[in-house]
Amino acid sequence: MPIVSAPTWKTWKRGLAPVESPIRSSQPPVPSVCPVCRSKKVRYFQRVDDHLYWRCQLCQATFLDPAQRLDEQAEKAHYDHHQNEISDPGYRRFLSRLADPLMQRLAGRQGPQQGLDYGCGPGPALAAMLQAAGHSMSVWDPIYAPDRHALQARYDFITCTEVLEHCYEPAQVFAQMIGLLKPDGWLGVMTTFQTDDDRFVGWHYRRDPTHVVFYRPFTLTYLAEVHDCSIEFPTANVALLQRRPATLSQQQR
Repeated sequence: MPIVSAPTWKTWKRGLAPVESPIRSSQPPVPSVCPVCRSKKVRYFQRVDDHLYWRCQLCQATFLDPAQRLDEQAEKAHYDHHQNEISDPGYRRFLSRLADPLMQRLAGRQGPQQGLDYGCGPGPALAAMLQAAGHSMSVWDPIYAPDRHALQARYDFITCTEVLEHCYEPAQVFAQMIGLLKPDGWLGVMTTFQTDDDRFVGWHYRRDPTHVVFYRPFTLTYLAEVHDCSIEFPTANVALLQRRPATLSQQQR
């Protein structure tokens, strides 16, 4: 089994090369690639107040200009104010939008399944819910649970809730999660999908200063195809991807 090196906070959050702020330049340089799919088909999308956003023409992801991201200290300070308590019924109901359809798909499997909550944050409520349902859970987070051993195993399922919108290199993160799945394994993703462009300015999700990438269902469908996964959308803002079984030639490698 290949060893997957555990990313540090800086490597996990590493972004594109800084570009000159659009506040100081009427014609800011276009980022060289999309952070989600690595395509070079990046175009200007919209300027909102002091923030500049770009759009990938291939995967339809929208992302904040890399020069305008928070620094590490300010970003962590924002996360430290999150109040996502494991015992909070409202938060558990929110997470059940992913947990319930995922557990339905795991129900027919033999014995408890091994899962990873990727980007679990300071209060790994989803991991606790899935463990209470009989599954064996590991957690990993670049700040709150940076255990490299969690990234040296293969899993029957991985959950990633409210994480991808924070990532500076989501292409790298997505590939890593798929690589940690066993054949037939499930990846459950939760992020609020972008809808109409004319609502972007007033969209509450955009106003979170730590949200730097925004996805459409098409974006995840594109990534699923790239990584040879099936995909379905069981509830709002939730995607379930299943890694396709390895072929005989792949098993013999």
